[in-house]
Amino acid sequence: MILNVAFILIGVVLVLWGADRLTEGAVGLAEKMRVSQLVIGLTIVAFGTSAPEFCVSLVSALRGTADLAVGNVVGSNVFNTLLIVGVAALVAPMTILKSTVDRDLPFAFLASAALIALCYLGRDISRLDALVLLGIFAVSMVLAVRGSKLVEEDAAQLSNMPVWKGVMWVVVGLVCLVGGSNVFVEGITAVARYLGVSDAVIGLTIVAGGTSLPELATSVVAARRGNSGIAIGNVLGSNVVNICFILGITGLVSPLAISGITYLDMTMLVLSSGLLWLFSFTKYTITRWEGGVLLLIYLAYLSWLVMNAL
Repeated sequence: MILNVAFILIGVVLVLWGADRLTEGAVGLAEKMRVSQLVIGLTIVAFGTSAPEFCVSLVSALRGTADLAVGNVVGSNVFNTLLIVGVAALVAPMTILKSTVDRDLPFAFLASAALIALCYLGRDISRLDALVLLGIFAVSMVLAVRGSKLVEEDAAQLSNMPVWKGVMWVVVGLVCLVGGSNVFVEGITAVARYLGVSDAVIGLTIVAGGTSLPELATSVVAARRGNSGIAIGNVLGSNVVNICFILGITGLVSPLAISGITYLDMTMLVLSSGLLWLFSFTKYTITRWEGGVLLLIYLAYLSWLVMNAL
């Protein structure tokens, strides 16, 4: 137990330091390449911070624990949308570009709706379903790249950071994020299993929270530094990557039969995306009180999961 607690603490330290380096490098690269912070968040940062979810879901599917694989993705997306955006908005109100509301938020909502529709139709994710998810993912990435020009508000002050240094910090940050998350999940999952918690609940809560630590740390650090484009892009990009890419690849490797994920879990997935989309329409800003509402909804959902697991 002492060793597991040590793993948890080491993992948190690595994740927080890695998020700081990743954000610094990503902002520098975005400005040097004259690419908007939002697109960097939707692509490079989103892929990097979703690496833990990919590893956990793929390994879980190969081991025959589909509930852990899907629960990890569903729980991570709810965690991203409600807790991460909520906490980041409390740290600093988040400015949302009109293109994000018109293009990126609808795709994040569509990804959630597609997953819930596939699960309702068959209670599993077949190889055909996985191809549908990968198709949605490909379209979303094409549209994201189309919007890759540096927007005026991002061009106000270009970074003097050399490209090599930006790349180095991105790589170092990602390594610390993924390594720290794995150490964290290893320790906290061992504790949860010792207490007799089911795979579905572990996936929806502990593993989802642990593998989403990179997104949480990166988005909060970005929001604190005033880089709201990277903060919101990281969340939206990670949500699309989690559902369409991770479950798409995982479903192709091994079809996922779902049993422990409830209708409430899927409803929370779609509801969280819908709320984020709605709040983004209010002056294209997610204010502190809206962040507080998102955070309270997540805490209520988490409390329900914990109470039902005991």
